[in-house]
Amino acid sequence: MKQFLAFAAGSLCLLLTGCSKRSMVEASYNVIPLPKSVTAGTGEGFTLTPATVLAYPAGNDTLRRNAELMAEYLKPLIEADIKVTDDTASKDAIVLLSNLKAENPEAYTVNVAPGRITVNGATAAGNFYGLQTVRKAIPSAGKHNVTFPAAEISDFPRFPYRGCHLDVARHFFPIDSVKMFIDLIALHNGNRFHWHLTEDQGWRLESKKYPKLTEIGSKRSGTCIGHDFSTNDSVPYGGFYTQDEAREIVKYAAERHITVIPEIDLPGHMLGALASYPEMGCTGGPYEVWTRWGVSDDVLCAGNDTTYTFIADILNELADIFPSEYIHIGGDESPKVRWEACPKCQAKISELGLKSDDHSTKEQKLQTHVMSFASDVLAKRGRKIIGWEEMMEGGLPEGASVMAWLGEGSGLKAAKMGHDAIMTPLQYCYFDYYQALDKENEPDAIGGYLPIQNVYNYEPIPASFTPEEAAHIKGVQSNLWTEYIPTFSQALYMELPRLAALCEVQWLDPSQKDFSNFSRRLPQLINHYEVLGANYAKHVFNVTGKIAADTTAHVVKATYTTLDDAPVHYTLDGTDPTEQSPLYKEPVSITEKAVIKAAAFRNGKPSKIVTDTVVPSLSTARPIKIEGNVHPKYNAPAEVLVDGIAGPATFNTGSWIGFYQSPMVATIDLGTPTKVSSVTAHTMFETGSWIFPAESMTVAVSADGKTFTEVAAQKYPLPTAHESGLRNFTLTFLGVEARYVKVTLGCVMAMPDWHPGKGAPSFVFVDELTIN
Repeated sequence: MKQFLAFAAGSLCLLLTGCSKRSMVEASYNVIPLPKSVTAGTGEGFTLTPATVLAYPAGNDTLRRNAELMAEYLKPLIEADIKVTDDTASKDAIVLLSNLKAENPEAYTVNVAPGRITVNGATAAGNFYGLQTVRKAIPSAGKHNVTFPAAEISDFPRFPYRGCHLDVARHFFPIDSVKMFIDLIALHNGNRFHWHLTEDQGWRLESKKYPKLTEIGSKRSGTCIGHDFSTNDSVPYGGFYTQDEAREIVKYAAERHITVIPEIDLPGHMLGALASYPEMGCTGGPYEVWTRWGVSDDVLCAGNDTTYTFIADILNELADIFPSEYIHIGGDESPKVRWEACPKCQAKISELGLKSDDHSTKEQKLQTHVMSFASDVLAKRGRKIIGWEEMMEGGLPEGASVMAWLGEGSGLKAAKMGHDAIMTPLQYCYFDYYQALDKENEPDAIGGYLPIQNVYNYEPIPASFTPEEAAHIKGVQSNLWTEYIPTFSQALYMELPRLAALCEVQWLDPSQKDFSNFSRRLPQLINHYEVLGANYAKHVFNVTGKIAADTTAHVVKATYTTLDDAPVHYTLDGTDPTEQSPLYKEPVSITEKAVIKAAAFRNGKPSKIVTDTVVPSLSTARPIKIEGNVHPKYNAPAEVLVDGIAGPATFNTGSWIGFYQSPMVATIDLGTPTKVSSVTAHTMFETGSWIFPAESMTVAVSADGKTFTEVAAQKYPLPTAHESGLRNFTLTFLGVEARYVKVTLGCVMAMPDWHPGKGAPSFVFVDELTIN
């Protein structure tokens, strides 16, 4: 009988699940973004268990929805359903409030005390961000209870606009994917979703007045293969969102306190529309939805009355769907060649009395007229416009906000003019760039190189700005263009974890930012990516290596770090490192040819191996001075030219020095008179980016560093078409004794007629100078 009772009690325990064992983990407030203030409390904290409830004030539907979402977030983290209640007097509760007195409407506090966590926001949005902090403080997912140490957390964001952009026009993502993208914005405390909906390659939003936009304009006959625009895979491609689906996205985002800012790009990037309604183009067509990437010369005809009717109708439909204060109307990359030749456009220019001046052409001013018309349409609906920085070329429409992407300059200029600006400079915020140099193991990208540390180190407001000017920098946004991103999994890979770095730029004061500290906090956030099933770039757990020349000690030194301070082992003979290989403790000095490999080890498993080949020469780690006009974006230290490492085929890795409008002149001090007979300059070129091979090379030698004798010189032919790659320029000569060697590389001062920049000077990019 006793055995039966014991069995029955055990069965009941299993049915109720109350007797199942749960482990215990401790929460960590080292979350991303880092709160402004975390003050440790005294005594016991709070333990989150399946018995905990989420309590909101009765009648507050917005906080009720916050609580419901928090219950959804907690379920996979602790493997339990958390009850939601409107009884804020409940014990063992996480209580949601929104009556915090604070100047910033997105401010929040979290009070962790025995028996309850109180999350209070200045608004429901502030409360939501406080809940995100509680959520992200849970270090891992599992069947466990979570102890939260007693604490008082106080926090608010730096910028009111914290954006994340997704291009669905080049490649289309279904509504569930868009919702997941919004969930990730919420996880990173973002509050704007910039939805890029139209392009030359496809129109993605249903229009009731213009049904052909989706019947014709949402479909293309195929897509170019890779980076070769002349190819076509002949696989029909298309997709669009209905207006009801767009409204569903707006509601989904709003529940997460995110505003959807739609973009209809005009007057350029309009082949989707022109293929549907060719009468709106300057030539009348025929047009087709583009199968390649790039910038089309065909744009909306600014001299055609139907164009203005179309713009007004589309923007009014947009305003009916999207309640956002701002609507993005593009304005970028809109060539004027059709307008220059179009009688209707030229007649409109005459009608408006537009004339070219020192600042703008009359066609650029015509674009301002088009953008101003769009602005007026939206103003009647109580809305404002945002446009890309090219909108400034002919003068900004009144009240327009500028999104700076080509660099920081236009956004800062707009702010000084009294216009609001959103900073999205490509060198910090373009997540379609490669985030690792190992291109063989990276998914395809448009080009460029943007590692997570560069994102993190971005500072949007110059120290020279006055408080009044700084107030016009409203925020920062990441941009994800999808020419080379055909799947949503790849989109997430490109986004994560760089979005984590950017969210601290958006949220934290500069004084709080520290990349090493951020790196130690990142693994905890990555655990939340795992819970969500979000793909991310795992190479952040690899070893980061740096090879640098010490021109004082005349050695090359290898330095290694890891995200989480995992132990690193290395070899110098080209063999793969194991845990029995030397343990990295301090910079490794290299004085002879070596293939150095390094890997981090976690639980006995190695990370991806980092390999560098150091090939010393007479110039390696010797003092060097450079002359010439170094472009500020490509201004690596002169010592990269003598570190024994040749640069990769990507120009913005930080290892190249870019000379512009002048030759490179480098003088190397060999220390003592030495016999030399050859000099090699390692360069890269990408003519599409205005980086040309060297036009000439000269070598001169000296005994005293003052009087030089030329010993070799050579001129090189210009490319006859677009080329890219790496090239070594080598000059050999009879051996001469010299202490100082001067190397001059000439840059092309006038690019040839076949190049879009014909007549303008090119760059010359250099990374290693080898003397033998």
